[in-house]
Amino acid sequence: MTAPAVSPDSYYQRTGEHRYKPTAHAGGAWNTEEQHFSPLAGLVVHAIDRYLDGRPATGLALARISYDILGRLALDECEITVESIRPGRTVELLEAVVTIGDRPVVRARAWLLAVLDTAAVADAPGDRLAPPEEFGPWAMDGLWDGGYIASIEVRRREAAAGRAAAWISTRHGLVAGEPSSPLASFVALVDTANGIAVQQPPTAWMYPNTDLTVHLHRTPEGPWTGLDTTVSFGPTGHGLTSTVLHDTTGPVGHAQQILTVRPLAED
Repeated sequence: MTAPAVSPDSYYQRTGEHRYKPTAHAGGAWNTEEQHFSPLAGLVVHAIDRYLDGRPATGLALARISYDILGRLALDECEITVESIRPGRTVELLEAVVTIGDRPVVRARAWLLAVLDTAAVADAPGDRLAPPEEFGPWAMDGLWDGGYIASIEVRRREAAAGRAAAWISTRHGLVAGEPSSPLASFVALVDTANGIAVQQPPTAWMYPNTDLTVHLHRTPEGPWTGLDTTVSFGPTGHGLTSTVLHDTTGPVGHAQQILTVRPLAED
């Protein structure tokens, strides 16, 4: 494994047209020698944005992105390729593949939908999260390891085991020297949800997610990602993290993560 670059202001550094090297800030929570999936998810959206910027404007916007995590996310250089697999004037499906060491490790599919004026009927039933300044700071790195967790600011309210709401932000950019869209920056913090509503202590149980699906009814605005999260464990080793996503003006969509729940071996 190539040692991660250290950068004071980014999760990745570009090493080629489609290649990126993670910095120490991308380190994982379950294994510090792996990438945390949250910034990698945002990097995929960043790569999709670049792909769309390289062709004529279509008037489409991302409404859903679903990631399948296929293998170990080594803290090493990755390549992201994007292609259109279902073109269309009002609906399009893109696929992005993340490769590390010539092995696909993430496959993502993004639905793009036509942008229309529906302001007259816009409605998002459900409570808004209180603003970030009304949440208390939470030292998430006291419970979870890794460079990514150490890099974020977390403001959190816990309701019960498996239930919490939080606001997440970061001072770090996704890719050194490159602006990222509000959507990419927002999505780069969503995978934090599985760690803010703690169902069981991670010192006794493992419950990593094998996927992440984000549905959006409007494009979020930064700089805060709001998570209203419920974590459920079933009786046969499966779990589910369900999150209502917010920006500071209200709810923007939902995220779901399936979990593999396993007891940690005692020393």
